[in-house]
Amino acid sequence: MTSEATALGLDFGTTNTVVALADGWGGSELVEFAGDDATGPVFRSALCFWEEERAWQGIAHEAGPWAIAEYLQSPLDSRFVQSFKSVAASPSFERALIFNKPYRFEDMGQLFLQRLVAHAGGRLDTRPRRVIVGRPVEYAGARPDAALARQRYDLMLEAFGAEVYYVHEPLGAAHSYASRLTEPATILVADFGGGTTDFSIVRVAEPGSARRCVPLASSGVGIAGDRFDYRIIDKLVLPLLGKGGTYRSFDKLLEIPGGYFSDFADWSRLALMRNRRTLGELERLQRDASDPEPIGRMIALIEHEQGFPLYDAVGRLKRALSSEEHAEFRFSGEGVDIAADVRRVDFEGWIADDLRRIEAAMDAALARAAVAAEAIDRVFLTGGSSLIPAIRALFDRRFGSERIATGGELTSIAHGLALIGEEADPAEWAA
Repeated sequence: MTSEATALGLDFGTTNTVVALADGWGGSELVEFAGDDATGPVFRSALCFWEEERAWQGIAHEAGPWAIAEYLQSPLDSRFVQSFKSVAASPSFERALIFNKPYRFEDMGQLFLQRLVAHAGGRLDTRPRRVIVGRPVEYAGARPDAALARQRYDLMLEAFGAEVYYVHEPLGAAHSYASRLTEPATILVADFGGGTTDFSIVRVAEPGSARRCVPLASSGVGIAGDRFDYRIIDKLVLPLLGKGGTYRSFDKLLEIPGGYFSDFADWSRLALMRNRRTLGELERLQRDASDPEPIGRMIALIEHEQGFPLYDAVGRLKRALSSEEHAEFRFSGEGVDIAADVRRVDFEGWIADDLRRIEAAMDAALARAAVAAEAIDRVFLTGGSSLIPAIRALFDRRFGSERIATGGELTSIAHGLALIGEEADPAEWAA
């Protein structure tokens, strides 16, 4: 199908990346990745680096599920980086130092795409000229710079496609869902990613119309799955690593700076804490701490690359709480042992403020479109965090369960982006 494909949809996500190829007849097909470690069409947005003499500049790398496999094979001799999309719009992020080599966002992005193509079994060796790339409505991070993110994306994708168009991710999902509708409707699409939650309100015309989807308004907020992970880490892990503790500076007793804990609880920054400067700062802090043992635990977790197993445990808890009223959180590594029974109601309390901000972003989309909630015919929820019961309850309350549709939580955006690529002028959808 590669040689016949008319457009490529690329959903480069904070947690996962998915690629779809348009067939030229109003449909699209997901690219399945090949190999023993493959996970179907879902390619984890992760990188692993390790030192190897035969590699270029002595540093080898892998991406996707193969990055996880490389890390698990030799965690102490590798650097595992996940959720690096989260820093795309961050002016404070310039480069990550990995084995003393600096990597900019676009450097990591290019390496990631090279390995994604390599694992596609030849299907992406020759790509359509037209590439439709999803982007969030609002980028993640403090004071995000959308122009900077666009510049970095352009550099990341300069060798990937000849004609690159950027489209808001929920509009991709809207096209995917519209292909399932048989009559006109006004729809609200809510996309819950790893870094952001985005909304689009779209008017869908009847099948066969010259323009099937007409966007009315969009909005977004930098809160999603990674923020929910942060809440779990904050409540269950950081108290054991010194958060809230004190240290002595001359004759003053000061609270341990919160920046270390913010970095530790953020996937995009935790992997980068394993550097000489940060570890040196933590060791000095440990010497001056009122209770040095918790800081020692943090140092051990960073030095021994325990970030992946820690966040894997967080992910298991979050998924379990989507189907059970309570679940066990269990993590053991480098002197940190946690076994806690977590109730769903507790987790919902931890993310309550986040849900209020998500609902406010949804209200902003409705207001911009001048559409009342009662006038929404269908609500389409997509993205992994849409499976969290508290999120589903929010939409049930506002719209009624009979108007809500789900499906293709990890693949709908790529499918819809590919369909947009088949239109006469994809620039009409460009963001």
